[in-house]
Amino acid sequence: MRNPITYILLLVLFGLLVLIRAFENELFYDPYLLFFKSDYLHIDSPRREILKLSLYTTWRYILNSSISLGIIYLFFKDRSIVKFSFIIFCIAYIVLILFYLYFVVNPRQEDYYLFFNFRRFLIQPILLLLLVPAFFYYKLKQ
Repeated sequence: MRNPITYILLLVLFGLLVLIRAFENELFYDPYLLFFKSDYLHIDSPRREILKLSLYTTWRYILNSSISLGIIYLFFKDRSIVKFSFIIFCIAYIVLILFYLYFVVNPRQEDYYLFFNFRRFLIQPILLLLLVPAFFYYKLKQ
């Protein structure tokens, strides 16, 4: 059985992810939060400051990724899995931010849905949801 401290730390880390999501309007500059909550397929892209938006999106990605790496470590207690996850997070950031910036700089209504999904991978801990089951399966096969 695992140490109760591990469960408490996991609860705290998941709580931090929830708090980031709950206070996203106060913590981060993102004009797309309201945009994508509305009927975005039929309206123009909102005004935005590209540098500020990029920095806040990067900051949110770093926060979510750091917490996710902590969760992965607590689940598996394996530094090689954490190192591999860190590499995945870094590669994903580079690829996703390039697409994200393309869509921010060149907003077209026909690309809004694709942009919405790339943005979601940057601002939400979706990679955590993909990596944890993959590593569980990997550990079962060992």
